[in-house]
Amino acid sequence: MADPPSTLTHIATCSPPSTHRTWQSAPHPYLPLLATASSDKTVRIFSLTTFKLLSTISGGHKRSVRSVAWKPGLKGERESVLATGSFDFSVGIWKADNSRRRVGGGRGIGENTDDGAGRRGDEDEDDGSDDDDEEEDYRFSVILDGPDSEIKSVAWSCNGTFLAMCSRDKSVWVWEFEDATSGGPGGGYGGMGLGGGDDDDDGANLQVAGVLQEHDGDVKCVAWHPTEENCLASSSYDDMIRVWREDADGEWTCVAVCEGHDGTVWSVAWEPQRNKAIEDLENGNVSTESGDQETGAAVSGPRIISCSDDLTVRLWRRRPKAKPQPTGPRYPSTIRSTSDEEDWYEEAKLPKLHDRAIYAVSWSQWSKRVVTCGSDGKIVVYEEKPTSGVISDTVMSDGDSSVQTNGHQPEDGNDGPSSATQPVSQWTVVAELDAAHGVFEVNHVCWVRRYDKDKQGQDEEVIVSTGDDGEVRVWALH
Repeated sequence: MADPPSTLTHIATCSPPSTHRTWQSAPHPYLPLLATASSDKTVRIFSLTTFKLLSTISGGHKRSVRSVAWKPGLKGERESVLATGSFDFSVGIWKADNSRRRVGGGRGIGENTDDGAGRRGDEDEDDGSDDDDEEEDYRFSVILDGPDSEIKSVAWSCNGTFLAMCSRDKSVWVWEFEDATSGGPGGGYGGMGLGGGDDDDDGANLQVAGVLQEHDGDVKCVAWHPTEENCLASSSYDDMIRVWREDADGEWTCVAVCEGHDGTVWSVAWEPQRNKAIEDLENGNVSTESGDQETGAAVSGPRIISCSDDLTVRLWRRRPKAKPQPTGPRYPSTIRSTSDEEDWYEEAKLPKLHDRAIYAVSWSQWSKRVVTCGSDGKIVVYEEKPTSGVISDTVMSDGDSSVQTNGHQPEDGNDGPSSATQPVSQWTVVAELDAAHGVFEVNHVCWVRRYDKDKQGQDEEVIVSTGDDGEVRVWALH
């Protein structure tokens, strides 16, 4: 196999590192901040300008914090809202006043200057230490519970109306955040929900919208559609990916199952799409559209990418439903279609580079590249390149390969568009890095907009990796 054309260069390690395992990192939607979940029961907030610790969120959970997610919002909003999912079976909601915070290298309000060494005991036991700051930068707002086991993942919907959590008890819970003023659904914009209500009203703005229990194993990850509020994907120990939608009656149902993996599906991510609602609000435009897809995007909508214990990264596409052709006179009807099911099929496998379980996959909204990491300590970057010509009949093996042809063909026996008219693309390996965290496993990777002094352009990006060694490392692709 030829060497990848690019290399990953280590440009920084967030400081100070944790002395315990770190699970996942999430960039703020519009500020140069990074939240990291740690097994010492805390969440650390780092500056993406200096890569220094700004705040430590502690005291809210009794066991390891496994997942973190920022509520979507707009530049200039008064508050930031962070959800934290823990092995103590609960999700915490935290709020910070943006007007009082520093996001650069200076010390933030209530910043904890302790380097964290020995502050917390074993991840599953409370050592009784007092972690209260004199003045908390992030203040605890509300606790959400319901699952009967560890929380593995939390995620906000694209406009912040819904919060999903998944658990080892095989369930997915969807919480709805209502507008504190009108009582209707409220997203992350204009002071709705937890982003703008008074502290005393936080609990009153929450309700369980659905408890989804069709997985047959530990649910590892939840991910929301990039532009549709009512569409969610989940992956599980049962080797399955499920797609869920809210119907016209407000009920959440499974509309598709993606089958093909031969091991635990650790992570799923949606293909990034342009959210027109966010762009219009930021630009001061009035729009009635909830979202829009990239120019030239397929009518099937964004794809889903997944990674697994079976050492594969797979791409899934929804087959568009054929519009029924009228066969006679048309009469008005109040009968709704009985089938909301969607047909998803495996579109491609990416080149196989990992030799142990793949834990995380992230799809860049800027370059459209994909990055993965896993138990083998590797970080791999992929890129999809369109090609022209007729789809090849060559079957790609599951062995190591730097190029994977994607024919976009429907499965055998299923009706679909003619393969001759389908786009053809190739997934290639852009960069591969061994031992990204030394001998330790890499638990998570994500694409992040670059903010530090060496950034060259507005949409320049870096990769953030989070590892068992307690370190959060930042990488540039050259």
